[in-house]
Amino acid sequence: MTALLLALGSSLAYGCADFLGGLGARKAHVLRTVMIAAPASLVVELLLWPVLGASFSPGALGWGAASGVASAAAFALLYKTLAIGPMNILSPVTALVSAMLPVSIGLVQGERLGAVGLIGLPLALAAVILVSAGHGAKATRPSRTALLLALGAGAAIALQLIFLHQAPSDSGIAPLIVGRAVSSAVTLSAAGLMFRRLGTERPAYGISAAAGVLDSVANLLFLLAARSGDLAVVAVITALYPAGTVLLARGVLAERIHRGQFIGLGIAAVAVSLLALT
Repeated sequence: MTALLLALGSSLAYGCADFLGGLGARKAHVLRTVMIAAPASLVVELLLWPVLGASFSPGALGWGAASGVASAAAFALLYKTLAIGPMNILSPVTALVSAMLPVSIGLVQGERLGAVGLIGLPLALAAVILVSAGHGAKATRPSRTALLLALGAGAAIALQLIFLHQAPSDSGIAPLIVGRAVSSAVTLSAAGLMFRRLGTERPAYGISAAAGVLDSVANLLFLLAARSGDLAVVAVITALYPAGTVLLARGVLAERIHRGQFIGLGIAAVAVSLLALT
């Protein structure tokens, strides 16, 4: 139950962070948004260091650095994807990809689910697919470029989660600190190399920083959930984050929500309830 609640909290934080990041990337070049979001996320983790502790072992350093590279790619690809839109289709596409890879890894590593879990896990995946459903012929459909970016973002998110899960369980938040330091360095280096292509638009500082803070909270909750539960279950619950993005896009941007997406949200609630019994 603890892992489930942590994963749900991670999902909610990811959904809000993605919405804000995509919104910020509409106002300026995506790298300008990430240049603010990544360091803001690092500040949060450094503040939590004295509270939660950190052990910088070789495993924590290595897996943390790998997660940082994946995180930098995920930041840029996801925010660019959501900036192109529509958010309520592209966000769930990334979620489906980001769920399938960790689930596969977890099952390959020997994780086993009970009878209830074997029902709840496919239901959760079905919920992600339904939330990804389009809106019919008259709806705005994503471009091929946007879909490719969404697939890339989903793969990068999945790798980030897998790498964090591989870090030693007694390393505290060291993998998060190392990962965010690496992702910040990668982002700032890329921005320096592409400085002339970033445009002159000023980024939305508050929105971008808030996205980074929420992303840091989401990563922390995922790490704690993965350490106390099965990766296969935690990854799928975390992948329900588009629910938050979709609802925010509906309320703030007036993007339409298809009936199938509402059904998907209902199935998600059932799936979470079943997985809570495993």
